[in-house]
Amino acid sequence: VQPPEKPLESEEWNRLRENFQLPEIFEEVMLNSMIRCNSPIDVAKSLLTHMAKRDSDVAYSMLVKYLALCVQQGHVSEMCDVYDIMKVRFKILEIGAYNLFIKGLSNSDQWRMALTLLEESKKIMIPSRTSYESCIKAACCHQEMKLAFELYHEMLAKDVVPTLDVLQSFFDFSRGMKGAELQKELFSILLYLRDNQIYPHKTFMRSIKLWFESIPGRNWRGHLTNMKDSGQCPVCNHQLEDSNLTEEEYSNLSERIIRDVIHGTDTFRKTSPQEFEAFQTFVENRVPFDIVIDGLNVSHIKPKKMHCENLRDAINYLAKDNVRLLVLGRKHMLLNSSNWKREIMKEMQTKADFFFAENISEDDAFLLYATLRSGKHCKFVTRDFLRDHKACLSDSLTRHLFRKWQRGHQISKAMFFSVFSQQPPFQYDCVVQTTGDTWHIPYKDVFEEKYSYEVPRKWLCIQQK
Repeated sequence: VQPPEKPLESEEWNRLRENFQLPEIFEEVMLNSMIRCNSPIDVAKSLLTHMAKRDSDVAYSMLVKYLALCVQQGHVSEMCDVYDIMKVRFKILEIGAYNLFIKGLSNSDQWRMALTLLEESKKIMIPSRTSYESCIKAACCHQEMKLAFELYHEMLAKDVVPTLDVLQSFFDFSRGMKGAELQKELFSILLYLRDNQIYPHKTFMRSIKLWFESIPGRNWRGHLTNMKDSGQCPVCNHQLEDSNLTEEEYSNLSERIIRDVIHGTDTFRKTSPQEFEAFQTFVENRVPFDIVIDGLNVSHIKPKKMHCENLRDAINYLAKDNVRLLVLGRKHMLLNSSNWKREIMKEMQTKADFFFAENISEDDAFLLYATLRSGKHCKFVTRDFLRDHKACLSDSLTRHLFRKWQRGHQISKAMFFSVFSQQPPFQYDCVVQTTGDTWHIPYKDVFEEKYSYEVPRKWLCIQQK
């Protein structure tokens, strides 16, 4: 439906409605089209006036669509009018309406009203990330950093995960501002990135660099660099934290994963107790392994190749240094098929130990168990992120250790390259690090929405001169 270019009278709206295939949804379709075409607000208003005259009422959903158009065009007085109408007509609003009001008002000189609406919405629900972030950005824009940080901490306390965009805005708007408290808050964001293994993208990293360099009287200087394999920073010669866990950390983590994830109520383990018992016996009779491979996962690396050939390439590559390999497979791999050739399977079994699980089993528990039982040196190969298991670990310290262990032990694969190559785990820990007078921040060139265990090579080194 093409919306009219100017406001219409009731008779004209009626004619359009009668000529429409499904008259009962005409108004809804027309308002959607107005939003899409960004129609003038008075055209939409004339449709609402027509509906009010005809039905002596305008439905909630229609008011929300009209509101969306007002927000899109920044018509603040109209938003306030719609709010007054809705508050009189409906006892409570739902999340979509609150989101729109807060988003629209926070971009205007009425931004404090957005804060009032945020408070109001809390009585009936946890506000959305969008609502929180609209209010935070408005507070930042008006240099009310204390208020912005209060909202940020409240957000975290309610497990509402902030976007990198809003974290970046804290650094952008704090540039050149004084205050020990403000610095402490911004450092806490950097530690949030560390704790959650989040890698800022290039634009966010530049905001961090510019903020540090703008702190009055502090004399921070930032340099972009690539870290040496040894973990020594080429700019300041500082040695990054070791990626290895201490004996005590490793044994605590190992116990917790085996207790909570593998033997606990881990809903992600789709295997029978009998099969897992058989696997444990198999592992105990053969440990230690040097590398444990998620066979099915690795077999899909290159889609154009046979699965068994992908797996064979990986095994041949990894078996070069006389390492002991364990491959976790599935029983269907033993049936001679177009993807699993019997002679190739036999050849691989001379170079690695294989355990073939039932076809419905979930590999992760097997993978974790075999790797942990083999000791601190053992690495594992999978494209999975193992996020589900991290969620089963109840306290943040154990989750932090799990991530650190994962970063140091998961061999990630360059899956999109023409040859199978492995990026060995680093000797240093690839997370935000500080000594007080230096900060080292790993960053990625591009923004990635997904969590990734693939660690960046690029770093921002910031030191106080």
